[in-house]
Amino acid sequence: MLTHPLPDPIAFTLGPLSVHWYGLMYLVAFAQFLLLGRLRVRQPHVAAAGWKVEDLDDMLFYGVLGVVVGGRLGEVLFYHPAYYFSHPLEIFAVWKGGMSFHGGFLGVMIAMALWGRKKGRHMFEVLDFIAPLVPLGYAAGRIGNFINAELPGRTADPSLPWAMIWPNVDNLPRHPSPFYQALVDGVLLFIVLWLFARHARPMMAVSGVFAVGYGCARFFTEYFRTPDYEVAFGAVSISAGQMLSLPMVALGIVLLLLAYRRKTAQA
Repeated sequence: MLTHPLPDPIAFTLGPLSVHWYGLMYLVAFAQFLLLGRLRVRQPHVAAAGWKVEDLDDMLFYGVLGVVVGGRLGEVLFYHPAYYFSHPLEIFAVWKGGMSFHGGFLGVMIAMALWGRKKGRHMFEVLDFIAPLVPLGYAAGRIGNFINAELPGRTADPSLPWAMIWPNVDNLPRHPSPFYQALVDGVLLFIVLWLFARHARPMMAVSGVFAVGYGCARFFTEYFRTPDYEVAFGAVSISAGQMLSLPMVALGIVLLLLAYRRKTAQA
């Protein structure tokens, strides 16, 4: 079996400043947003809708605020409210990890609505543009979770070639669930979205595919991750992450139905 290496969460220090790997993964996420965004604005239907490279920096600023504020508040309110309300200063310790994707999703929606209002663009026009730029950034965040030895997987069969012992948890073989989520919720979803968004689609369609795709992918990969907590419905138990993913799937289905009823092609 493999053993989690438990690397030092601090990548390097600059005088009194400690730079954490988790923070660097967020920088990677923001950098890939800009790089992929430059490719996206070159797509003919996107350029025809008036998108320019100059929009990316401004959008990224709003998006960073949405991700950080929404992601942290989501972690506090959705997963560990009792702990953070007892240790309020820990809410600001984002370098230690602990960011909720679902909270960040809501934060980015609000941030993009504000940016779109400033630029005279519909919120879903903006969300359709950025949706394919999100999954690889999410994957980078999950790599940061792995480096921090966060989100250990459920126990696994010792014969599984990539079963891994997490010494900070116990000596049982476990699924390396951050890698599962990076690959399925991140890389695979990126491929699907990028291919889908290569051609003009009705407004809300790309956002709808993102919401359905992420919700389904996360619901699946949660089966391999030790849940923050579970809720039982009769004989069926679902984790917190699965509960939060179900509304995303429902939202995505609604958006797709509305998009193809409107049949108004947008970038």
